Amino acid sequence: MSGMKIAVVGASGRMGRMIIESILQDGEATLVSAIEQPGTGAIGKDAGELVGTPCGVPVSIDAEAGIAQADCLIDFTRPEGTLEHLAICRRHKVAIVIGTTGFNDEGKKAIADAALEIPVVFAPNMSVGVNAVFKLLDTATRILAEGYDIEIVEAHHKHKIDAPSGTALRMGEVVARALGRDLKTSAVYGREGVTGERDPATIGFATVRGGDIVGDHTVMYCGTGERVEISHKAGSRMPYALGSLRAARFLADKTSGLFDMQDVLGLR
Repeated sequence: MSGMKIAVVGASGRMGRMIIESILQDGEATLVSAIEQPGTGAIGKDAGELVGTPCGVPVSIDAEAGIAQADCLIDFTRPEGTLEHLAICRRHKVAIVIGTTGFNDEGKKAIADAALEIPVVFAPNMSVGVNAVFKLLDTATRILAEGYDIEIVEAHHKHKIDAPSGTALRMGEVVARALGRDLKTSAVYGREGVTGERDPATIGFATVRGGDIVGDHTVMYCGTGERVEISHKAGSRMPYALGSLRAARFLADKTSGLFDMQDVLGLR
């Protein structure tokens, strides 16, 4: 929506800078505040200078004031910080797009409770391509439900703090739902030593961390004499930033509700 006012937290981080860049290039949205933690070197600097495009919005530590003046907050930080920002959004009736991963059940419940009062897009991956993959996985899993072992392999940069990734877990949830299973009882997150023969009812996860890998995800359907793989590989963080901006626009006419990128993209 033209003139939509957006606040960004974690402004000087890898995702924060990418989101700021996407907003400044958008032409329809407006960056009204850029927020960082105290002690960050970017405090007081022009947020646009972080991406080479000065915009007159200084990076601030005042989350309350920064969020209050926005129509929507975009948050790709950490669970504890996101929940604090969510409470501010709730107080000021500001929409929020949450790309943060690693929430426990209590955190997820807090997000669902807030969505009763404000509009929320909460998704483990904002990429349009990844969300297309989620749709493909549902179809593939129903076709390959018998005679195929399903394994999910993901790789990310060395700085990522949670594992498996939120995207890998969502892939597992999509697969489990299509199979009529519960991921909590089907998932195997690590194998070591003499593990015995693979249980065909399980969904396996493998995690790689290293270097500057943005994000690679592959779901493998391993059958007898053949293997089907559905993969997504991110070359930069820009798809996540563009997706989050698309999600913010989706919330522009909403007053409350909990949504994900499948809703944003009309894939339900």
